[in-house]
Amino acid sequence: MTRDVRIAIYGDVDLNIIDGSAIWLQSIASVLARQPRNHVTVVLKAAEVRDILTRPLRDIPGVQVVNPIDEGMFDGPQLSRNQALDVLETLDSEQRFDAFVFRGFHLCCSAARRKRRNFEGRMWPYLTDIPQRAEDFDEETLHQLTLIAEASRFVLCQTEGLRSFLESYVPAVAKKSVLLTPMIPDSSVPDTSAKPLADDEPLRIGYIGKNAPAWNTYEMTQVTAALRAEGVRVQLHMVGDKIHRPEGDPGFYERMKAALSDTDGVIWEGGKSRDEARAVLGEFHVALGWRDSALDESLELSTKLLEYGAAGLPVIMNRIPMHEELFGADYPLFANSQAGFSAAVRAARCPEVRQLAAKRCAAASASFSFSQVAERLQPYVDRAVPHTDLRKRPDGPLRVLVACHDFKFFTRIQEHLGAIRGVELRLDSWSTISEHDEAKSQELLDWAQVIICEWCTNNAIWYSKRKREGQRLIVRLHRFELYGQYVKKVEFENIDHMVFVGDYYRDEAKSRLGWDESKLEVIPNWVDTKLLDRPKVFGAIFNLGMIGIAPMRKRLDRGITILEKLRAVDDRFRLFIKSKMVWDYSWIWAKTEEQDHYGDVFRRINNSPLLRGAVHFDGFGPDVAAWLRKIGFVLSTSDDESFHLAPSEGMASGALPMLLPWEGARAIYPNEWVYEDEDKLVDSILRVVEEGSWERHGAEVKEFIGAQYAVERVCEAWEQLVVGSTSVKP
Repeated sequence: MTRDVRIAIYGDVDLNIIDGSAIWLQSIASVLARQPRNHVTVVLKAAEVRDILTRPLRDIPGVQVVNPIDEGMFDGPQLSRNQALDVLETLDSEQRFDAFVFRGFHLCCSAARRKRRNFEGRMWPYLTDIPQRAEDFDEETLHQLTLIAEASRFVLCQTEGLRSFLESYVPAVAKKSVLLTPMIPDSSVPDTSAKPLADDEPLRIGYIGKNAPAWNTYEMTQVTAALRAEGVRVQLHMVGDKIHRPEGDPGFYERMKAALSDTDGVIWEGGKSRDEARAVLGEFHVALGWRDSALDESLELSTKLLEYGAAGLPVIMNRIPMHEELFGADYPLFANSQAGFSAAVRAARCPEVRQLAAKRCAAASASFSFSQVAERLQPYVDRAVPHTDLRKRPDGPLRVLVACHDFKFFTRIQEHLGAIRGVELRLDSWSTISEHDEAKSQELLDWAQVIICEWCTNNAIWYSKRKREGQRLIVRLHRFELYGQYVKKVEFENIDHMVFVGDYYRDEAKSRLGWDESKLEVIPNWVDTKLLDRPKVFGAIFNLGMIGIAPMRKRLDRGITILEKLRAVDDRFRLFIKSKMVWDYSWIWAKTEEQDHYGDVFRRINNSPLLRGAVHFDGFGPDVAAWLRKIGFVLSTSDDESFHLAPSEGMASGALPMLLPWEGARAIYPNEWVYEDEDKLVDSILRVVEEGSWERHGAEVKEFIGAQYAVERVCEAWEQLVVGSTSVKP
């Protein structure tokens, strides 16, 4: 396969210094280059003083290393951010990159703000040097993060915690977040049996990484010395030659260097390459991931912990929720203080303790290998650069126009079509269903070869009356259009394909309107299964969810009836609602019957002992994927729907769909999850909880959604419809 996807990588890091950020840059280049489609160009920030990290980069097939300083493009030891971006723009003009993977908050800000906006839509920022607590955010930082997210194709997040945090506070991240976990080289299944340790032999504990206050490296040396003074046989090996010079502790550098050189029982191994460091691990009985408690709230996962585990080593580490989730709450070598560290070292002399800890660490590390990360990341590369390539069409790019007043259900399809090489896509954005710039629409009509009208409303009427011979017109009809005047006014004979999101409304259109069946297509709504597939939080099994509760035909009243019946049996059940409030929609709130309905509902919530305090309004926002982590069951209680994405999104997250039988529901969702009434639905929830089958059913509904409605499948169907036959003429 030709390496036809070109990816540039630049980190605001110096590869002469061995630390986590430098190792990350080396790792992401290796991960991306593993896929035969990808050609990776790594641009170095600094002149090469030593090649301990860059030499292995140059040996990776599919990786090109560019060193602007040593190649004479700039003077000085390092590139400034603007110089780095200038280099990338120059390289881009020569070979046109499909993606720019950037590391560094300020670098990404500069790239997003460039006047030429050359990086817009192709940035893949990996951000760690940002606030990770809400109280640390200020208005300027939020503005900068929003700017970065809006300019990006995807935003790479190291952990689920960091991803959910960013989605909650920076809405522009929510639909673009991609989990890029720590990466460790592939290795064979490690031997987790405890290394032999004679009674008179020192326990060899090892640390690999930078020496910095927050990493407790000085404390490691002092506890080691204290243990030896107490007669505990222990030896500390320190690998790494980077010693920080923190502004707040000017004496740290000298103090740390002296501790490394002169402390009893401490052996300073110096700087080593990644492969050399991995070889050293074989000499240790136990490895160290113990840090200052100031880092306990970090939303990042240490790559070193995983590397240690992959080598079959037990690790002394802090007890924090992330570590408990990954290694188990009963992991035997947690330490949150010097006393805890000392106790863990003593405990680690026991072979049974070491073996148990090593097995946990090895199991946790298993899914973070280069090959597995590459497999998880490549679908996003393929999404950004679809395999289809129309650049050799003899009559030039295929000109595709999308006309719409509301693109929210079409965004992923639009992105896919626009990303196909050899397709030029433009938008005719109508301000309302009825209002548009007619001169602009006419100009776009004259330009287009393929016209897509999302919603069969006035846009479809306007274009169907003006479409030229040789152009193709595709219209997508959802539900409400079918029962109004719009469908009676379109020139159906000028429409090449009428697309429906389900069989039910396709059949309704054929029956009610007598439309030619050969023009009627069914392509379901898309579900971004990868975005939604995240681990559930503890207790999710007792949480019901509703997404969107206005207007009253969404039937929130049925939702609270279901909750009330459940809580009469088990008061652990709660209902979470993600929605705008009804009064946020002026056109709905203006209706007396809507006000009366919701007034009754809210009085029930306030007055019912079973409901009081159990209904939570979480507010409207794009962070649905993060919100769904706490939801075990998604309710669909509407009077009518065309498709209803909420159950699909819930299923993709592992939540079980609970539907009352609106027309067409059984044609879209498995019948086993569609119930005749509230009582049968409640009985099913209680049975699932009692049987302990929630996780099993969650895996089943995930599989169903992936097979039926995954965005990749839906985009493929649209691609076939739009560009499957490209014999259109201007």
